[in-house]
Amino acid sequence: MKLASERLLFNEITLNDANDIHKLHSYPEVDKYNTLGMPKDINETIELIQPFIEVQNTAKRKSYFWKVVSNETKEFIGIAGMNLSLNKFKLGEIYYKILPDFWGKGYATEISKTLIKSGFEKFHLHKVEAGVATENIASIKVLEKSGMTREGLRRKILPIRGEWKDNYHYAIVEDDPRDY
Repeated sequence: MKLASERLLFNEITLNDANDIHKLHSYPEVDKYNTLGMPKDINETIELIQPFIEVQNTAKRKSYFWKVVSNETKEFIGIAGMNLSLNKFKLGEIYYKILPDFWGKGYATEISKTLIKSGFEKFHLHKVEAGVATENIASIKVLEKSGMTREGLRRKILPIRGEWKDNYHYAIVEDDPRDY
């Protein structure tokens, strides 16, 4: 499944994307709120992405993982994903990470809005959710600009570099107002 927005293309990952994904996960500033930790080598990154590649052709698929590239230059910008719940709940959780060179240019908000829109229009979800470390102010702003509402706090749920961190829970439901 491919997605697109005004400036971005979302293509499902392949093993050929391992080096770009490894590079993304190797930036300390990207890792700051990441529960995965920085990969020790490319093989660890390949192990991480392999399950996402293997499920791409399954019938009852519940996870999607895209590389995000510039529409114009085809340059790798980051990654995005969505995990789906059981069908009866019609729920999806989104996530994204972008290279620091692309921070502050509206790409994260564009990614978030594209994921939300596809959640409602392509996956026919009732609700789209996202979690964010309470200290991650930039990502909190992205989710709020995307029309999501802070629904709660999950205390000490994120294992980040040996510490348990709090997480805000954000969501948007299909009949919430949005301008996209």
